Amino acid sequence: MENQPRFAVIGGGSWATAIAKMLCENQSKIAWYMRNEAAVEHIKEQNHNPNYLSSVEFHTEQLVLTNDINEAVNFADCVIFAIPSAFLNTELKKLTVDLSDKIIFSAIKGIVPETSLIVGEHFHKTYNISYENIGVITGPCHAEEVALERLSYLTIACGDRLKAKMVAKNLSSDYIKTKISDDIVGTEYAAVLKNIYAIAAGIAHGLGYGDNFQAVLMSNAIREMKKFIKEVHQMKRNINNSAYLGDLLVTGYSVFSRNRMFGNMIGKGYTVKSAQMEMSMIAEGYYASKSAYEINQKLGAKTPIIDAVYSILYENKDPKKIFKKLIEKLD
Repeated sequence: MENQPRFAVIGGGSWATAIAKMLCENQSKIAWYMRNEAAVEHIKEQNHNPNYLSSVEFHTEQLVLTNDINEAVNFADCVIFAIPSAFLNTELKKLTVDLSDKIIFSAIKGIVPETSLIVGEHFHKTYNISYENIGVITGPCHAEEVALERLSYLTIACGDRLKAKMVAKNLSSDYIKTKISDDIVGTEYAAVLKNIYAIAAGIAHGLGYGDNFQAVLMSNAIREMKKFIKEVHQMKRNINNSAYLGDLLVTGYSVFSRNRMFGNMIGKGYTVKSAQMEMSMIAEGYYASKSAYEINQKLGAKTPIIDAVYSILYENKDPKKIFKKLIEKLD
């Protein structure tokens, strides 16, 4: 690995835009792949993403903008994936460039539906990439606040501490503070699960439950997360750290949270399809709730909140009735 590795960002959404912004503050040039050719041309001409975080202006001489994923990956030593997990497999099928000599970091908060694996496990098992070359970028951090340059914190997890430090250094700035971790699996599952709990928080709000209940819901959610992650990957971790509890809280409470927004619409009576059509962004928790529910059928962890969200979204159960049953299971 070179002292100053080259980066590529894969994705055209808000997180990809935020990561590109962070990298450009520390790198002279990065590659940025997005499949939307019109968006690529717009950034080249107008210096900003037309669809996400349009207030962020880029110096285009710093960008190798492309809608060819192979060009972006070929440019880079370290590739950061920031696309919805539901689309990851489709994008990876376009690859002809070998990934085996690349450092792969995931900023994806989801489970790959085709394999029911978190992204790090997917790259390891499907592409035979060593865990030493796989990492995770997680919060608590909303892309919208990165765009506003509000103080934010990131956790960078990787089995190789030097690589974690390298990525952390290249994402750091006056308003981005970074911390490294060796809990790749735990932090990535936490990033997945918190979206499901944010949907639950949104449903509760849509149904008219107040702040007191939200506090109880979030308190139960962090304990449920701890049980789930312990079953998946047992190691010493403090579930109250920012990568777990902090990310859960900001996603469950923030006005920027698309998963909370999605849940709120469901609680107010929207169907899943109508809520998805009205939102311009993907709510990862929708896909994650099905994957997490199915994974837990084998694990056997006690997860009443995940079960409730799954039954509402995938079994078309009445949110009012499901939450009446759920409140009796919380403490």
